[in-house]
Amino acid sequence: MPWVSTPATPEFVTCPYRPANARGVPLQDVVISKLLWTPPNPGFASADILRRLVNRKHGLDLRNSVYVAEDYHALHKYSVEHERFWLDLWEFLGIISSIPPRQDRITSPGKFKEIPVWFPDARLNYAENLLWRSDDAVAITATGELGTLEHYTFRQLREMVRKMASALRISGLRVGDRVAAIVANSIHAVVIALAVASVGGIFSSTATDMGVQGILDRYRQIKPKFVFSDTQVSYAGKRIDLTNKIRQVVADLEGHGLQQTILLPSRVSGAEIKLEGLKKSSILSDFLQIADDSPLRFEQLPFSQPLFILYSSGTTGKPKCIVHSAGGVLLQTKKDVQTGFDVGMNDTYLQYTTTGWMMWTFMLSGLSVGARLILYDGSPFYPSLKSFLRLIDTQNVSHLGTSPRFLAEVQGQGTPPLELGRFDALKAIACTGAVLTPPLFEWAQYAFGRNVHLISTSGGTDVCAAFVTGTSTLPVYAGEIQCKGLGQAVEVFDPSGNNIEHTGQPGELVCTRPHPSLPLFFWGDVNGDKLRDAYFNMYPGIWRQGDFMVVNPETKGIMILGRSDGVLNPSGVRFGSGEIYTVLEQFSSVLDDTICVGQRRAQDQDERVLLFLKMRDGQKFTPRLEEQIRNAIKTALSARHVPAYIFEIEEIPYTVNGKKIEIAVKQIVSGSNLQPSGTVANPESLKLYYKFRDIEAVARGVKAKL
Repeated sequence: MPWVSTPATPEFVTCPYRPANARGVPLQDVVISKLLWTPPNPGFASADILRRLVNRKHGLDLRNSVYVAEDYHALHKYSVEHERFWLDLWEFLGIISSIPPRQDRITSPGKFKEIPVWFPDARLNYAENLLWRSDDAVAITATGELGTLEHYTFRQLREMVRKMASALRISGLRVGDRVAAIVANSIHAVVIALAVASVGGIFSSTATDMGVQGILDRYRQIKPKFVFSDTQVSYAGKRIDLTNKIRQVVADLEGHGLQQTILLPSRVSGAEIKLEGLKKSSILSDFLQIADDSPLRFEQLPFSQPLFILYSSGTTGKPKCIVHSAGGVLLQTKKDVQTGFDVGMNDTYLQYTTTGWMMWTFMLSGLSVGARLILYDGSPFYPSLKSFLRLIDTQNVSHLGTSPRFLAEVQGQGTPPLELGRFDALKAIACTGAVLTPPLFEWAQYAFGRNVHLISTSGGTDVCAAFVTGTSTLPVYAGEIQCKGLGQAVEVFDPSGNNIEHTGQPGELVCTRPHPSLPLFFWGDVNGDKLRDAYFNMYPGIWRQGDFMVVNPETKGIMILGRSDGVLNPSGVRFGSGEIYTVLEQFSSVLDDTICVGQRRAQDQDERVLLFLKMRDGQKFTPRLEEQIRNAIKTALSARHVPAYIFEIEEIPYTVNGKKIEIAVKQIVSGSNLQPSGTVANPESLKLYYKFRDIEAVARGVKAKL
């Protein structure tokens, strides 16, 4: 959604961004930057405390003006211009290590020239930094659809990790061995991950709803030594038996180095289920019996020791196995949780996520600041949305992590959240995974209360961190992400590699300097060709994230406009699908979902925009509705933004992590034959789009019906 230069008011800040054609001629202007929230105590925010530490330590005066709210940008400038910032951050976050980093050697050359080795002399353990508390405060509350609450103290959590780590060591787990898990968001998942980290193994997890092929596409590549798996789960009130899936996965992985399978108790009944005929398998209680009484030991390993393997979406092929370092994940996620979200020891953090999403590993850092985590397993809409919102209220959740899709569902159900609870403890809602449109931004701010800090963030599985995020030192404007993450040298590039951020025009999100959570490598990518092609092929030596973004020069706020792979480019006008989705928010009462993609077949000289609409139950797609949508897009954006065709569709494809699969749809309608991977939550939906290759015939048929 574009900004316009008009006189600013207390509620609106404006910006000279205008959509333009190929010759740079502006098309039309729209105001979007409405002020929603101002920080009540910016000087007490963690980010500002860090700024003052840097000032004292180095004799600096990092500030832009007399207003504390402006000082974040001075700190960010320092953080990307001075490598020593990462030493300052290490000190500020209180990273636990047996050998601290040398002050004179922050990086050394790595496997790839684009990715250095960080803190090569330091030795630490990720799990030790998350398990530093050993008291009787509650560390984790596990709950779900069934409504039961299970509380685990920090002391109990350490003991559970100790026992699991002992059993793994005795069973043969060594530094660098892979451990895979097919698990729900549960106490077992956290214990396994931290136990593996304490030994120095590499942990990788998938959600229980992923299909057999999707699991094998991932785990065949990394060849795990151990596999942990749930046996029964519940979702939307339905009991789901995983035993057949386990048999198929284990039978295949036994040919790829799997040595032992451990079956977790049923998430429904709590009973342990043995699978007859499954070789080298055991139930959890039997596996833990071999543990001895040795104390919890944290292997002291390099900062760059591999810790997690995460996966690219893999919607059009086998997913890439992204290897992340223990130190990089620790430093970046703790920074984002503490200085971005302002989570502290007295807070409660509920991140709605599956174990297959990077936000699960991100969430774990809540333990590193001493906060309580709430692990929610199941659908937030069962038995009802009201019950989930009341959980947030009654459990005094201070920081809620969610997605725009969830907020849209809450909005669509019509019951204001404040009628269901007071949410007195709620300080912040952090939203990621998709574009948070200005109308939804504004609705969420008032629906949950004017005092709640609504944070929109964007990062990636690729870096297990946020490139752009929030801070409690800056105001919030509708539709805008507040700021760049500390240490992230984010810029906006045009196709020629020029920084166009100051112009207010959209371009590629790039990161011009390396940071500690760049991936170490892709598993199996011996020469690094796949990694370079994924991130460094467009601008040599500079990380290209693949997101289309724009910065408001007035507020310095950021809007992510969609994936740059799916940037729409009709007649030389480049814009993101997020701009279209923003306009369509006004039709949310009749539209259940939408997807907007470009089509350019071999015979096409230019790209055209296709918009697909999924109607709500009981609603019909009519010529009048189509005309209203076209007029709304033309009025809000420009005539060149109006899709060439608008069609009704029965289903919108999503990944298992809840992200629209625009690129696959674009490829299909443009003529590609692709096989959906196991990461597609509803793969059958992709078949609906093949007929739109012959779009003229489809259009004639639609008109005939109308």
